[in-house]
Amino acid sequence: MSERILIPLDGSEVGETALHYVEGMISRLAPGKPVEITLLRVLKPLTRGVYAPAAGAVEVPYTEAEMAPVKKQAMDYLEKSGAILRKKGAVVKCVVVIGTIGVSAADGIIKAGDEVNADLVAMSTHGRHGFTRWAFGSVTDKVLRAGSVPVLLVRVKEKTAAKS
Repeated sequence: MSERILIPLDGSEVGETALHYVEGMISRLAPGKPVEITLLRVLKPLTRGVYAPAAGAVEVPYTEAEMAPVKKQAMDYLEKSGAILRKKGAVVKCVVVIGTIGVSAADGIIKAGDEVNADLVAMSTHGRHGFTRWAFGSVTDKVLRAGSVPVLLVRVKEKTAAKS
């Protein structure tokens, strides 16, 4: 059974649906073995427009120091989210990754799954289809299709999805 689970969170109630689902399954996932859960937050890289005389307006990424408060806030969120999992006996690790311009959050999730040697990625899905799926894309779909780790998809209830 799954002993190392990666749960990507985006800070929303919708994203936490998988977290709550796994919370209820911890004691059944690997009886007698510690369950290691990695909570992951992939942050979009922040940029600012700057004018360069030779090049015109260009986007410059924030420095590591400028990203530090954003990264700390994300880490605090993950630590708070992991507290209940720790109470249930899981070993919880929190990882915040600052994405790269032009690279999707899905790629960050796939890479993290490989790096932590996850047995399972548990994530929430809106269950969008048709035009809305095409228009908004699907991080979940890309992780499911391009990743090498099995994915547990937890469907968001309509009430939760409406709040986000």
